[in-house]
Amino acid sequence: MMYPYLTLNDGTEIVHSEMLADDTVKVYIEKADEKDGFHYASCFLPKYEWKDIFGFNKDDIKSYQSIIEKNAHLIIEVSKNGGFDNASGS
Repeated sequence: MMYPYLTLNDGTEIVHSEMLADDTVKVYIEKADEKDGFHYASCFLPKYEWKDIFGFNKDDIKSYQSIIEKNAHLIIEVSKNGGFDNASGS
């Protein structure tokens, strides 16, 4: 299951998984693109291991890495409880 985390001003969506069996969390980034349909990438916490990158360049990934690094502690914590809605009691 993936849980919404953040929508950037340019429409880029950042979502995350629940805590996986190997104690990692998948952070998935997706942005609509007129030519390709969608650009996307996955980053696995806590090692910041990037996989399955399509349409994003190195500068894009560097920017997303910065956002994820600043929020990783929150993402990891709420991934244990089923996303922000469940963690906040909503």
